[in-house]
Amino acid sequence: MAVPARTCGASRPGPARTACPWTGCGPQPGPGSRRPASGPPRPLWLLLSPLLLLPLLAAPGASAYSFPQQHTMQHWARRLEQEVDGVMRIFGGVQQLREIYKDNRNLFEVQENEPQKLVEKVAGDIESLLDRKVQALKRLADAAENFQKAHRWQDNIKEEDIVYYDAKADAELDDPESEDVERGSKASTLRLDFIEDPNFKNKVNYSYTAVQIPTDIYKGSTVILNELNWTEALENVFMENRRQDPTLLWQVFGSATGVTRYYPATPWRAPKKIDLYDVRRRPWYIQGASSPKDMVIIVDVSGSVSGLTLKLMKTSVCEMLDTLSDDDYVNVASFNEKAQPVSCFTHLVQANVRNKKVFKEAVQGMVAKGTTGYKAGFEYAFDQLQNSNITRANCNKMIMMFTDGGEDRVQDVFEKYNWPNRTVRVFTFSVGQHNYDVTPLQWMACANKGYYFEIPSIGAIRINTQEYLDVLGRPMVLAGKEAKQVQWTNVYEDALGLGLVVTGTLPVFNLTQDGPGEKKNQLILGVMGIDVALNDIKRLTPNYTLGANGYVFAIDLNGYVLLHPNLKPQTTNFREPVTLDFLDAELEDENKEEIRRSMIDGNKGHKQIRTLVKSLDERYIDEVTRNYTWVPIRSTNYSLGLVLPPYSTFYLQANLSDQILQVKLPISKLKDFEFLLPSSFESEGHVFIAPREYCKDLNASDNNTEFLKNFIELMEKVTPDSKQCNNFLLHNLILDTGITQQLVERVWRDQDLNTYSLLAVFAATDGGITRVFPNKAAEDWTENPEPFNASFYRRSLDNHGYVFKPPHQDALLRPLELENDTVGILVSTAVELSLGRRTLRPAVVGVKLDLEAWAEKFKVLASNRTHQDQPQQCGPNSHCEMDCEVNNEDLLCVLIDDGGFLVLSNQNHQWDQVGRFFSEVDANLMLALYNNSFYTRKESYDYQAACAPQPPGNLGAAPRGVFVPTVADFLNLAWWTSAAAWSLFQQLLYGLIYHSWFQADPAEAEGSPETRESSCVMKQTQYYFGSVNASYNAIIDCGNCSRLFHAQRLTNTNLLFVVAEKPLCSQCEAGRLLQKETHSDGPEQCELVQRPRYRRGPHICFDYNATEDTSDCGRGASFPPSLGVLVSLQLLLLLGLPPRPQPQVRIHASRRL
Repeated sequence: MAVPARTCGASRPGPARTACPWTGCGPQPGPGSRRPASGPPRPLWLLLSPLLLLPLLAAPGASAYSFPQQHTMQHWARRLEQEVDGVMRIFGGVQQLREIYKDNRNLFEVQENEPQKLVEKVAGDIESLLDRKVQALKRLADAAENFQKAHRWQDNIKEEDIVYYDAKADAELDDPESEDVERGSKASTLRLDFIEDPNFKNKVNYSYTAVQIPTDIYKGSTVILNELNWTEALENVFMENRRQDPTLLWQVFGSATGVTRYYPATPWRAPKKIDLYDVRRRPWYIQGASSPKDMVIIVDVSGSVSGLTLKLMKTSVCEMLDTLSDDDYVNVASFNEKAQPVSCFTHLVQANVRNKKVFKEAVQGMVAKGTTGYKAGFEYAFDQLQNSNITRANCNKMIMMFTDGGEDRVQDVFEKYNWPNRTVRVFTFSVGQHNYDVTPLQWMACANKGYYFEIPSIGAIRINTQEYLDVLGRPMVLAGKEAKQVQWTNVYEDALGLGLVVTGTLPVFNLTQDGPGEKKNQLILGVMGIDVALNDIKRLTPNYTLGANGYVFAIDLNGYVLLHPNLKPQTTNFREPVTLDFLDAELEDENKEEIRRSMIDGNKGHKQIRTLVKSLDERYIDEVTRNYTWVPIRSTNYSLGLVLPPYSTFYLQANLSDQILQVKLPISKLKDFEFLLPSSFESEGHVFIAPREYCKDLNASDNNTEFLKNFIELMEKVTPDSKQCNNFLLHNLILDTGITQQLVERVWRDQDLNTYSLLAVFAATDGGITRVFPNKAAEDWTENPEPFNASFYRRSLDNHGYVFKPPHQDALLRPLELENDTVGILVSTAVELSLGRRTLRPAVVGVKLDLEAWAEKFKVLASNRTHQDQPQQCGPNSHCEMDCEVNNEDLLCVLIDDGGFLVLSNQNHQWDQVGRFFSEVDANLMLALYNNSFYTRKESYDYQAACAPQPPGNLGAAPRGVFVPTVADFLNLAWWTSAAAWSLFQQLLYGLIYHSWFQADPAEAEGSPETRESSCVMKQTQYYFGSVNASYNAIIDCGNCSRLFHAQRLTNTNLLFVVAEKPLCSQCEAGRLLQKETHSDGPEQCELVQRPRYRRGPHICFDYNATEDTSDCGRGASFPPSLGVLVSLQLLLLLGLPPRPQPQVRIHASRRL
């Protein structure tokens, strides 16, 4: 019978409405709006008004249909619930599987996870692993100090005197434009053979070390050649360490001169463009070379600073920021007559990646104007360092001033703030080419235990913005053995391709004296490091006994995760550490903040909490119960945590001793193994096995069919108690193969799936078996063969009842294009097994619904039929309610899951939209459901995402610099003989190659050639069921149009049943909730720093020593590199004029070893 037509302009029958008195109608807020806070209770008539209006909405004709009454829709909901429950009881086989487990009780034992014992054991194993690396580090550091002390400095050493493997030699020989090829290296560079080593993920040579020298350091300088000479002796110590501990990975000595010697030898990973690697800028070196820092950078932006000089300063500040780690705190200010911060940060902030990014962007906006006022700049800096109301490093305090020069010494400021104790070091940088008197700048640095540097050109920036670390290392060296403490780093990407690692670091000191009776040398020689791959630490944690949703994690003193299942950076930049906070790895709440603080403080603890977790596919959020247990890892800065759901307290361990014969037969002869063979699939269903490391010799494959083939072939040779296999994994796999086969035999084989419109039935287990029946259904099976990595499996364990999972909309085709193919909807539920007082969930079972058939069934179940073949009759004198079948042109009926994704619809044209976020299907209705608290929204940020590369900007590292010699180098004519031509060549090369000295792409410069994406932040939004559980009616008011809707949760499922009038007016489409992941800059950093997360710095600090000699505080260069001077010197050398005798000049302390 026809439904009376309605028009947009016509009002509905019933009383006129001048305002919208109930929730869910009237103008709706946009996606980013907040719902208003609850006001005073509304009058009862307002709450009932939607229901009172329902009878009035019938059209004037006697045969009109009216919107269904609430009790009718509740009846439909019960029918839907009963249908789902009936199908799952018949085909899911939950009860039958419980009986199968009990019938096979003799084949397995129930083991208990005791959280405290587990976490303490793992912490102890990690401590032992790291302690072995610590012992190797100490042997290396002691040997290095002794070798250097015994070494005799050679002034006349030549390149041909040194034989070593130059790690970059192969790449340079392959590159005809390499500067080493152009000028011809004189060093005797070894050519080595390499073998592939899976532990290093690289080709290595165990008989030699390799040497890497930064591009902007001249390999033929006396300092570098002497460094290569004495460090060669480390080779034997590296080898002895490996003999004592074959699991050692990279052993590295990073020298204060920039030389890196590492073992075993491997060719350097050639970058795509310019190699900007300098060991002194690596996170592990910075952490090992000095104690934490509180740094204030002040930049002169007076009118005299303009053009090239200002650009040099901006680049210098960015390079200075790159020398800071997460243990440091910093602020940056500009000054002329007044001082002001360059960014929104008004105090010292942690020098993490995101804060440094804010600084780098802010300094690009500095503009030169006004007059120079050193006093304003220094007073601002000292005030920043004296602010004790903020979190800071509380160790080394320093001011770094960049200027083009000035006459004021601001002695009164130093007398007021810093003298006589001189607790703040002052480093001054004279930037640009100018004729100002630099004496005041030198005096400031020397009078405040700092150092004076000159940056005349782009080439001097990198070296002169990092050498301040030598000064900060003095108190550490003078402290001697007290400072010889191993520190462990944050997670970062290994430059040689090992992946994510942590590094143990130990400083190496210069033990020589300048002469008899003179003071002890106070220079740091470098830092010794040994890498530990995160994968090696993960191997010490329980793999599969914790269940799909249990895991181990570890954090450091900054709260950054060392281990966590969500630590999965999509792309890494080895210049920066991987700093994922524990509260960003999980969904933050107050309980987790408390746990994080306790772990950072080094405490033990246990806490059961209710918390939110994201699904593996990041489309859903579940509210779950979790037990957190944590202990510190002794002798490290790390703390270890264990997370267990209550249902993972117990787990099954197969006991197949009755099946294992006394004679050593292959595993393939065991009972139940035959059900893993493809020949059994047609009758028993297809079996996918989890790609786990069952045996050491098992070849992995991403193709599960091939992996199963490899597994079967290996099992033909391996006995059940083979030492090369993991018996727990292997026996549990065999057990679950038999268990699931019995489910086929008892339940699935005799049922007709077509009768209930099912495409497949399936079971997945903790043991790693996924059995899909019938065999042909495996062709369309797209779930992960590892149950622990399958979203349906993990969500089913965390949720009671039946979990519906529609296919992702991208995988769908329009019904007309389906032809013989079909689209399925997974429905799964966990099997809870009670054995005595022990409860566990060892498996998940489910069915796959035929979308089209169940959409038709959905219409019938949500209709007024009393029988499937008997629709309701509405005669001329009868009155009928609309239903989802007969009135599908006017009535929208849908099932939406708990994430807001469409599962079923009575609209045929929406079948190809199943799996889409419902706001993309009906934005107006989804917004009303959200505003009426059926759904709650959770927003979070993914800091590990990968995005398409951005166009190169002006930030980051500058191009490789020209080597800037010291005063001693300039006075040493022998140095000019070997270096003048090379320096001249590089100066000319800059003008030919680089269109701008201030543009560099660090990702391309230092990244691998395959780098195509860069790290970025993505904003994620998920929806989940809100607080409303009851049936609910409301009206959506859209001006002249309105829509009635009814919504009700289906019991024992994750579904919401919604019935609504179809929208008639376009204005009802205003406002759309967004669920898709979007690119973001992350939360506002300026606000975050006002409430910093709790952290602790290293417990040791070496920032003062009474015996420190501060007389070496820098000096100006005699003259800057000049084309005329270089040419003149070359002519003198060519004419063969005898050099004048050179006076004995004391080599710069950071150069002469």
